[in-house]
Amino acid sequence: MVHVLSSRVLLRPTDPDRSRTFYGEALGLAVYREFGTGPDRGTVYFLGGGFLEVSGRSATPPAPGLRLWLQVADLAAAHRELADRGVPVLREPQREPWGLLEMWIEDPDGVRVCLVEVPEGHPMRHRPGI
Repeated sequence: MVHVLSSRVLLRPTDPDRSRTFYGEALGLAVYREFGTGPDRGTVYFLGGGFLEVSGRSATPPAPGLRLWLQVADLAAAHRELADRGVPVLREPQREPWGLLEMWIEDPDGVRVCLVEVPEGHPMRHRPGI
């Protein structure tokens, strides 16, 4: 068994400055660390229990099946905040058949980002045996 100590998602955007603007300013993710210099420098953002690293550059966007799932405390507030910042919403907040509140946006390279609120009483909030 591999003993994982930390994790992060690595994104190689087609336009690093545009992606840093999206994740750092539009989404407002806090910076964990930065490294390197120049336009392809790396920025690592906090993602709750993990990290998102935006570094380097790619000639093509990430794989079309890549998705980010970001849990937020208040989806309605996140929706208002993102709308105020001009972030286009692909799908407005709604309750899914499985009980989660979800809204979809996408980054400049088309990576779909699901913002999720786990409402009170949802099974994801229940930890059996505790």
